[in-house]
Amino acid sequence: MSTTATTRAPMSSARKAALAAGLFYIGTFVFSIPALPFFDGVLHNTNFVHGAGGDGGVLWGAIFDVLTALTGIGTAAAVYPVIKRYGQGRAVGFVASRTLEAATIFVGVMSLLAVYTLRQDLGGTDAAGLATTATALVAIKDWSFLIGPGVMPAINALCFATILYRSRLVPRWIPTLGVIGAPLLLASSTATLFGAWDQVSSMAFLLALPIATWEFSVGIYMTVKGFRKPTMLEGDATDVAAGTPVLVHA
Repeated sequence: MSTTATTRAPMSSARKAALAAGLFYIGTFVFSIPALPFFDGVLHNTNFVHGAGGDGGVLWGAIFDVLTALTGIGTAAAVYPVIKRYGQGRAVGFVASRTLEAATIFVGVMSLLAVYTLRQDLGGTDAAGLATTATALVAIKDWSFLIGPGVMPAINALCFATILYRSRLVPRWIPTLGVIGAPLLLASSTATLFGAWDQVSSMAFLLALPIATWEFSVGIYMTVKGFRKPTMLEGDATDVAAGTPVLVHA
């Protein structure tokens, strides 16, 4: 009796890149959501540095924020080899903006860890300027939250979403959300900068919703479906030497 062995075709490099990027995108959501609740005590309790309330949330919040930053970089690093064929400058910009966003998150984490250290070392003393120093460090966290997660996702979308919209690697409605959401998020962050409303407010949430939907949608699509067959605009060509076909937009 003969048997026929069936083997699954190996996953292409583009599919692997899309899967990795999609999982990283989902990771940014999973890790970022718990961070703010964990930081609530240090951010909103002025007596935290003097020993009021629990302090374990700072450490957990720091871990989640670091993971958010690293998965953010991962989204760009994973797709760069694919998207650079359809927009070299914007692909580099996407990697750079994601890295800058992660850097601002790290700044915020380090500022709150510094408050945690002050609490541990000096919280039971009457050290001069302790509360003032803690307040300044919390302010650094607030500003890094505005400049990082409040601004950089719009820059990310202007780089990444425009490439996806042009190449049609994903359905066009997904990057359209990013292109629409980018100016809305920038407008909201500017309004927060000038005191129109808080970054964590109903208005800010509504204006950030399109960009959040874009990131979640592209993450899910890349994870489940991968990239579609690319379609380039007329006159554009991919790197023939790399073996990628030249496609013409109908």
